[in-house]
Amino acid sequence: MDSQEFMQNDIKFMKAAIKQAALAASHGEVPIGAVIVRDGQVIARGYNKRQKTRTALMHAEVVAIERACKNLGDWRLSDCDIYVTLEPCCMCVGLIINSRIRNVYFGAPEPKSGCCGSVVNLFDTVNMNQTTRVFGGILADECSSLISDFFKKCRK
Repeated sequence: MDSQEFMQNDIKFMKAAIKQAALAASHGEVPIGAVIVRDGQVIARGYNKRQKTRTALMHAEVVAIERACKNLGDWRLSDCDIYVTLEPCCMCVGLIINSRIRNVYFGAPEPKSGCCGSVVNLFDTVNMNQTTRVFGGILADECSSLISDFFKKCRK
């Protein structure tokens, strides 16, 4: 696969995550979406459900990873990639590492709690039994606008 095709796939899958983020916003949730991809196909989707479930656990990544595990019948997602609209937090990075996801692609950086390089890069920790590669900034402006527009509406 050449680099141009690779970039087109990144954009396609990030747009799928953005659709999930829009669903979150339509339900009054902070608009963060995620998709899990295996062999070029979306196998699971998720969006924030913290307000609905009234639990801090239900981040978009958690929902998508749980669905991917159920769909594949395995907790190991070593041949999968995750696309998420916002840089994952420490909880989600821990889950990504534990589920052995191969690559993380995120849209907007999260300067307050991002753990893929903004605040800290937990994937760079030595002695991890899993190597996960991280790629950030895919459709970053669009992903960032989703969140800033959502909070502008909330403030009105």
